[in-house]
Amino acid sequence: MSKITLFLALFSFTQLASAALPVQHWQLPNGAQVYFIEDHDLPMIDVSVDFPAGSAYDPTGQDGLASLTQRLLDQGAGKLSDVQIADTLADTGAQLGGHFDADRAGLTLRSLSEPEQERTSLNIFASLLAQPSFDPAVTDREKARVVDALKTADGEPQTLAAVAFQRAIFGQHPYAHRESGEIATVSKLSADDLRAFWRSHYNASHAVIALVGDMTRTQADQIANNLTIGLPDSRFAANTAIPPVPALTAASEKTIVFPSKQSQIFIGQPGVARGDPDYFALYTGNYVLGGGGFDSRLMNDVRQKHGLAYSVYSYFLPMREAGPFEIGLQTRTAATQQALAVVHQTVSDFMTKGVTAAELTQAKNSIIGGFPLRIDSNQKLLEYLAVIGFYQLPTDYLDTFTQRVAQVTQAQIHQAFLAHIQPSRMVTVIVGQPSAFQP
Repeated sequence: MSKITLFLALFSFTQLASAALPVQHWQLPNGAQVYFIEDHDLPMIDVSVDFPAGSAYDPTGQDGLASLTQRLLDQGAGKLSDVQIADTLADTGAQLGGHFDADRAGLTLRSLSEPEQERTSLNIFASLLAQPSFDPAVTDREKARVVDALKTADGEPQTLAAVAFQRAIFGQHPYAHRESGEIATVSKLSADDLRAFWRSHYNASHAVIALVGDMTRTQADQIANNLTIGLPDSRFAANTAIPPVPALTAASEKTIVFPSKQSQIFIGQPGVARGDPDYFALYTGNYVLGGGGFDSRLMNDVRQKHGLAYSVYSYFLPMREAGPFEIGLQTRTAATQQALAVVHQTVSDFMTKGVTAAELTQAKNSIIGGFPLRIDSNQKLLEYLAVIGFYQLPTDYLDTFTQRVAQVTQAQIHQAFLAHIQPSRMVTVIVGQPSAFQP
């Protein structure tokens, strides 16, 4: 099969796969947004409820409040303890999960669609969202666990580099907050602080509900209403706007001394926001630069040609406002300066020359060919649906994803990178032993 034939076959298959699952969207009277994919192939339902309640909303001096609030949602609700919640969900075969980042916080539920089991698991799920206990003793217990985890993480070079990198590229912006908080700030949080944050951020008017699976539109609407009816009154809702991320004005380098035989390196800057029209050009182009594994230039130049790292990558993480563009690698201490020089040269060449026709074809074939695996389960679809809803992306986002990748041109990639990436202003963070770096 020729490359062109393979490309067309994969493209057609992906279009059929996604088009078979249309996204339905509506708004509840209380303001909650609902996104639904009906699929009766399995007797299961998957549900998520998200709020603009991520770490970017931590008040000054209370880093970690948003994260701890989300963490306590399943640690007691209504008259049920954390043990009773876990045991009841286990008895029904349901699985509880969640997600948390700078923008959003929420919970997920996977349940059998058999009426009694579904009813029980959804009632529990609703209680977690609308009646979290925030018991002081449980809060203190979870605070201690978070503090212990932070102490452990602070002894790991990758964590030190990641935290320093986040602060360096975002400065005073709320995205600079460490998601899990700081030892000093988490230690001071109280159950009352958590309850106040929940009251002001977990409101129905801010809720985004995603549902996938064995239910009808009518049933989905009823579930969504039941999950939001007891949420805090929207009169108490906080302002959830996030300010734009300022562009970096100059390059900077920070070295953190750490006794290791390797240097952990992060290079980057603020990148792109969700919904930016250049996203697909940047996403496809980044496959060539550092997102395509052994297909990428960074891997070829840093590992294959010079043997300076086992792995090197780059990625864009779009958020409500511009999320990070990051290049990351580990290299032996003595090769630190050489690795940095190779990375910078690779990025410079990429920015100057763009991608070749062959590289673009390879990138499209790989992205389009792999897309069916990204939506091959209801749980994966649920996460996409939650992202579509939270970031107000078009409801045909899944239907048009591969088409938009296929339409990307060399010129669009070049123009998009020139518009969003400034190599001369990038932040570099190194964790290692600078006395052993060689020029």
